[in-house]
Amino acid sequence: MKVEVQIDPALDEPVIVLRAPMPTEEVEQLARLLRAQDAPRPFTVYAEREAVRVSRSMVLRFYAEDKGVLCQTGKGTFTVRARLYELEEELAGTRFVRVSNSEIVNLDRVTALDLTLTGTIKMTLEGGTVCWVSRRYVKKIKGALGLSL
Repeated sequence: MKVEVQIDPALDEPVIVLRAPMPTEEVEQLARLLRAQDAPRPFTVYAEREAVRVSRSMVLRFYAEDKGVLCQTGKGTFTVRARLYELEEELAGTRFVRVSNSEIVNLDRVTALDLTLTGTIKMTLEGGTVCWVSRRYVKKIKGALGLSL
């Protein structure tokens, strides 16, 4: 198998092209491996002493509380062994957005926005959880949601 790397500054993101003279099991296996690398990985969260895998789509929000980070899903709240800034870096470019110094929200799980309060936004998530977007993050959230600034 021949491996070739080409650098193209005109590209926005890496593109992998797999060329083969005919479909083989090796080619299919390599394609599956490459696709799996690009798929969003589930989070490992903890419920007491048990590790649980949670898909990104299940997460409502991550938030800091009592010097720890928690992950809230529709099925409960779990402990995360990462800091919010680490989660923010890992989730960059996704529908997860930092809304305050202590909270990251999954925008796909937002059910309502209250923009009537001056300088802040009240977000309601699935299940009725309420989050507040701090003034520092309002412009960023409006941009992510496509709201007029």
